Amino acid sequence: MITFNINHAKQWAKTSDSVSAQLIKKLWFTIKTIEMPNIPVIFKLLYIIHIVLKQIIADVLRIFYYTPLFKSRLKNQPKQLYLYGGLPVVIGSLDIIMGDKVRLAAMTTISGRAVGNTIPLLVIGNNVGIAWRTSISVGNKITLGNNVRIAGDCYLAGYPGHPINAKLRALGKPDHESQVGDITLQDDVWLATGVKVMPGVTIGRGTIVAAGSVVTKSLPSFVLAAGVPARVIKSIEADNHD
Repeated sequence: MITFNINHAKQWAKTSDSVSAQLIKKLWFTIKTIEMPNIPVIFKLLYIIHIVLKQIIADVLRIFYYTPLFKSRLKNQPKQLYLYGGLPVVIGSLDIIMGDKVRLAAMTTISGRAVGNTIPLLVIGNNVGIAWRTSISVGNKITLGNNVRIAGDCYLAGYPGHPINAKLRALGKPDHESQVGDITLQDDVWLATGVKVMPGVTIGRGTIVAAGSVVTKSLPSFVLAAGVPARVIKSIEADNHD
């Protein structure tokens, strides 16, 4: 019995030199590139309506659904929590205490280590901003001070999730206690895009970590750090006291 497979048909049309294949390929390309005529007045109006309706729907969902839903997962009831883009993902056993005026992106993933002897704790201060695709993995405790800024694609790795021993990994065993560590970002710390922070690290007040850096050891206050592993580039203490 002969069966039709659309993917095989596409491959044949793309690779065959036959006249029929060339005609099909040309026809398909013509169909794919059909465009509606752009009437600026009409489509500009439609675009504005689209943006306004999209924003209204997003705000309604944020205010009446996502925010109260997420607050039900917290240990306290912070004020002026702003969730943009939807509902952050929270995985595992974890307590979260959050300050006021926190801005949190929907594509944030927060997880708690499930195999320890204590419930992991995430403490977030006031006026903290956490951007898209950031992951926070809490082994024992992670603390974010007031006015902390975390850009997109950052990772706070309080626990690795797997043991170092390959045989134990293959058996699905959890990570060892020695691999777990607390992470502290003191007040006014700024992690630029793609920064990774390893277990046991404290980043001092007002310090900035440049994009793409991996912080494996604690950093002092009021410095600019960069690199893999991150090293102090210069002091910025004077800039913070002008």
